Amino acid sequence: APDDANVVAILPTTRYLMCGRGAEAALLVGAGSLCALLGLVLLSPMLDEVLRPLRAIVQPHTGWMLVAIVAFLLLGEWPRANDLAPPVRRLLSAWAYLGAGLLTFTLSGLLGFVLLYRSPIAVESAFVNLMPAFVGLFAVPGLLQILLFGAKPPPQTATLPAELEPRLLLRGSLTGLSGGLFASVLPVISGGIGGLLAGHATAQWNERLFMISLGASKVAYYVGSFLLLFVPGLTLTRGGMAWMLSSVYVPYGWRSYWLAVAAMALAGTAAFIVLIGLARATAKLINRLNVKWIAGGSLVIAVAITLAFTGWSGFVIMLVATTVGLIPVIVGGRRLNCLGVLLMPITLNMIGVGPVVAQWLGLL
Repeated sequence: APDDANVVAILPTTRYLMCGRGAEAALLVGAGSLCALLGLVLLSPMLDEVLRPLRAIVQPHTGWMLVAIVAFLLLGEWPRANDLAPPVRRLLSAWAYLGAGLLTFTLSGLLGFVLLYRSPIAVESAFVNLMPAFVGLFAVPGLLQILLFGAKPPPQTATLPAELEPRLLLRGSLTGLSGGLFASVLPVISGGIGGLLAGHATAQWNERLFMISLGASKVAYYVGSFLLLFVPGLTLTRGGMAWMLSSVYVPYGWRSYWLAVAAMALAGTAAFIVLIGLARATAKLINRLNVKWIAGGSLVIAVAITLAFTGWSGFVIMLVATTVGLIPVIVGGRRLNCLGVLLMPITLNMIGVGPVVAQWLGLL
């Protein structure tokens, strides 16, 4: 069974792809997503009654909860070392891996402080202030990795997954749903953190269980956070899609809420049906595609979008962020440590020491 370190280095979905079972992995993730949608539909009648008291209880404790999540993120790294090496070499090897995670979180957090307190992005582009950092931290390093070391996937089988045990499907879906909803309610916490929490609960149990929980957590976060916008009187806006919609349209009344629930259920069911055909079609086509050409084209598009929206100042920020994002790629650590760009400044602000740190850094 995979442990957390292996899950971070080579996700089961990637392993399935390189074993010719990419379609099976996609359908397992899709099954978890569909079950999470079903869970959201079942929770929708009681969502308002549950969230209002829960929000009142959690809100005063948000600061230390974020501190606990940051601690879990950093302490969850598992050292890697050759058990047959001498003790000193094993110690240095383990701390090289752990230190890379701490360094990634710290450097991305310092970048977040700069963007929050003294951003070089023009005022006209303030609405995409964090975009160059996210492109550099998460998109560019992975694309560069594919360009340099990308391997052509082997021929894929288009067969459907073997029969799933209902117990396995239920456990993975509930775990992912819980992690995704937790991330959608708490501020700053992203779907990646929700997936991390779900992964820790399932990775050592079963690879298929992990993929089911991964799909469930992503849908619970992205769809659940968007659905919160439609709950009448809750005024809880989470996630980029909800923030963009709230700037041009404010849902009002229960009619809008139930229409959103119905649209979510209908779209999710249709998407899963389409996924079955797409997974089979992709399994037949992927061996004909050049992954390096796709990565190169994606890199050009990412750089062009950054330049178009934020100019050369955003391009420089993207380059700085890329150097930080390459640390976990080179060392093999957890890329979620790059979320320090948000977690560090906002957590420190919530516990009241953010301005002190910003002043110490010369940003005030």
